[in-house]
Amino acid sequence: MVEGAGDEGRRWSAAEPGFWRQVVEQLGTALIVMDPAGQILAVNPAAERLLGRAATAMRGEDAHDLLHRDAHGGRIPREQCPLHRALPEGGVARGEGDHYLRGDGRLVAISWSVSPLTDDGSVKGMAVLFDDAAGNRSARRERAAYTSALEDLTERLTLVAEITDVLGQTLETDEALVRLGRLLVPRLADWAAVDLRAGSGQVHRVAVTGPEGRDAAQEGRRERLPEAGEVARSPLVQVLNGGDPVLQGQAGTAAPPDSPLAAVHSGFLQAVGATSAITVPLGSRSQIAGALTVVRTDPAHPFDTSDLEVVSDIGRRVGLVIDNARRFGRQRAVAEAMQRNLLAPLPRFARMQLAARYQPAPAGSQVGGDWYDAFELKDGTLALVIGDVVGHDLTAAAGMAQLHGILRSLAWDHTGPPSAVVDRLDDAMPVITTVPMATLVLARVEGRSPTGPWTLQWTSAGHPPPLLLTPDGPARYLEAGQGLLLGAPPGTGGSRPNATQPLPAGSTLLLYTDGLIEIPGSDLDTGLSRLRRHAVALAHEPLDTLCDQLLARMPPGSADDVALLALRLSTP
Repeated sequence: MVEGAGDEGRRWSAAEPGFWRQVVEQLGTALIVMDPAGQILAVNPAAERLLGRAATAMRGEDAHDLLHRDAHGGRIPREQCPLHRALPEGGVARGEGDHYLRGDGRLVAISWSVSPLTDDGSVKGMAVLFDDAAGNRSARRERAAYTSALEDLTERLTLVAEITDVLGQTLETDEALVRLGRLLVPRLADWAAVDLRAGSGQVHRVAVTGPEGRDAAQEGRRERLPEAGEVARSPLVQVLNGGDPVLQGQAGTAAPPDSPLAAVHSGFLQAVGATSAITVPLGSRSQIAGALTVVRTDPAHPFDTSDLEVVSDIGRRVGLVIDNARRFGRQRAVAEAMQRNLLAPLPRFARMQLAARYQPAPAGSQVGGDWYDAFELKDGTLALVIGDVVGHDLTAAAGMAQLHGILRSLAWDHTGPPSAVVDRLDDAMPVITTVPMATLVLARVEGRSPTGPWTLQWTSAGHPPPLLLTPDGPARYLEAGQGLLLGAPPGTGGSRPNATQPLPAGSTLLLYTDGLIEIPGSDLDTGLSRLRRHAVALAHEPLDTLCDQLLARMPPGSADDVALLALRLSTP
C-alpha cells in the first residue's frame, strides 16, 4: 500500500481496478505475455517502442514466427529457439544475443528472461521481459570506463597524498628522494630520476630508481647547465631553465642530445628502454631546485596529459620538501658549529684524566642544547658540568651558550657547595637568558692534595644521575643530590640539595645527557641498565676508548644529541 500525495490523502492500493495494468503500461522494460504455445496475448508500450510494432499488430501472432531471426535476418527453425524450448517446461529461463525483427525491417539484439504465469498450479502463459542488448553493452562499457577512470583518479590522488605525507616526515634530502623513488616505482612509472641544481651552474643526478630499486650505477653524473638563453631541445635543460613540464613520446625520447647534460638524460632514457617520459621541475617556476623524470617502458601504456598534471603536482611538492631540507641543513650546520666552538678545551690536572664527547643528533633531527664543561676554580678545585637546555633548535643552542658563560662566572670564585651556585643561576636565568628550562649537574672534585684522596660534591637540577665505576666495587648511579630542574615555578620545592661521595684512586666518573640513555620505544630503566652494563665492560679501557665505545654501542633510533664527560683518577 502506497500513501499518495493528493489533497484528499487517497490511498493507492494494488486491489484497485486497473492498478496492475498501469504498472505494466508504465514499466520501462519491454514485456510480452504469451500463452503456453507461444502466441502473443499482450504487449506493453515499451515493447512497442523497442520492436517498432503496434500492440494490435502483434496480438494473436506467434512470437517466434513474427520476431525471431538469425544475425542475418533469416528465419530460425522453431526447435532451435531457446525461448520456444522454455515454454513447455513452464520454468524460468534467460537468454542473450538473440535477434528480433522490428517493424521497419531492422534487427535488434536482445537479452530476455521468461517467467511462468500460473493459476492454481497450472501454467496459463509466460511473461517475457527483454531489452536492447547492444544498448546494455554500451551502457555497461560506459559504466566500466567511468569506473576505471574514477579508480585511476583515486589512485593518483592517493599517490600524491602519500608522497606529501611520507616526504613531510623527513628533513634529510637523500632520505626524501629514496622514499620518493619507492612511491613512484612501480605505481606510476617504471623508472624515476632526480637531478638537483648544485653550485657553479652544475646539475647533479642524485637518484635513479628502477624495478629493482635504487640504481647507483646511473647516479653521480655532474654536468654544466646551459644558459637559459641557449637553444636547447632537451626536456631536462628546458625544465631546469624555467620551462614548462614536458611529455615525451617514443620518438621524443630518441632525439639526439645537444649538450653534455642532455647526453646524460638521453643516455638514461635509451638505457632503460623508455617509450614515454615526463620531466617536470622540482619547485615553482621562480625557484627550481631540480627536475624529476619518470619513465614508462611499455608502448601499450604511455603517459598522457592527466599523468603530466599529476607528476607536475608531485614535482611542486617535492621541490618544497627539498627547499625545507636545505634550509634546515644550513641552520643545523650553524647550530652545530656554534655548539662545538662553545665546548671549551678540557683542563689538565695532576693524577686526573678527562675526556669528553659531543655527538650531534642524527641527520634529519634538530640540534639540541646539550653541553659539557670542565674548568679550574679560583681555589684550584676542578669543576665538572653536564647540562641540557630544553628544546631542539638554534634557540636551544644559543640558550646553552648563555648558561655556559653565566655558570662559569658564578662558579669561578665560589668556594661553597654547588647548590648555592645553581640557585643563583636559577634566579638569574629568566632575567638575563632566553632559556625557559634546563637540567644540569654541577660537581666539585675536592682533594686535600694533588695526589688525593678525593671527594665529589655535587648537586643535580633534574638531570640523569652520574655513574661511578670503582676498581673494587660494582658500578652505581649517584642518585643523591637531586633537585628541581632550572626554570621550575618558584615555591615548588625546598632548598636545593648537595651530596658527597668519596672517589677512590682508579675510579671513573661518567656525566652524560639523556640522549645516551633514552631511545624511542625503550623505557628509562632499560637505558640506564644498558649504559651501566656497557660501562662495566669497558671500565679497563683507556678513557678515550671508553667514551668512543659507549657512543658506538648506542642502539639505533635515537633522535637526540649526546654530551658525555668522563673523569678518571689515577692510581698511586
